[in-house]
Amino acid sequence: MSVVASRNGTPMEAPIAPPKVVRQRRVRPGLLGLAILLIALGGLGAAFAVTSVRSTGTYLAVARPVDVGRQLTADDLVPVRVSGGRELQPVPADRMDEVLGLRAAVRLTPGTLLTPAQLTEAPLLGPGQQQIALGLEPEQVPARKLNPGDKVLLVSTPSNATNGSDASRGGGTRFEGTVIDTATPQNGDVVVYLALTVRDVPAVVALAADDRIALVLTEAA
Repeated sequence: MSVVASRNGTPMEAPIAPPKVVRQRRVRPGLLGLAILLIALGGLGAAFAVTSVRSTGTYLAVARPVDVGRQLTADDLVPVRVSGGRELQPVPADRMDEVLGLRAAVRLTPGTLLTPAQLTEAPLLGPGQQQIALGLEPEQVPARKLNPGDKVLLVSTPSNATNGSDASRGGGTRFEGTVIDTATPQNGDVVVYLALTVRDVPAVVALAADDRIALVLTEAA
């Protein structure tokens, strides 16, 4: 109770002020849901940023074209920094020394990441095979350029003594081979180095000596 003085000095009771009631703010459900969503998105963004940083690494990329069967050198590769490249399983840049000297199992294209599946230790000349050199005139080469790893078919052609009897029967003997390399001497001819099965080598050499062999490209590397 409050006491105040009157004009004549007699104390009088003063009215008591009622307490103030503070109204609680009403939180809208929509705003609450939006706040929770923003917090969740912020957490996902932070997690994505951390994951991206962790998945960034330095890998080996192909710097220049490499044909099938070629051994890799340091000039063929270049280290690149890639984010999120683990899914491709590329070769890390610190394993450069491990891949040098390995052969390309497929044709390597510049600008692509190098993967272990693209490499092999096996040479194009496999077990049970021998290599021969076949000299051809430019018009006898079945493609503008033959690449290592190309699959070819060697077909025997009829000789003058047979009067075309082999041709009338649909051609002669066929031999399967794989291109290992090619060269172009100064005389303009094309030398094709082929891997053949050991048992086919004597027959193909004899046919080539008589200029009775034709080369057909069956599968490009």
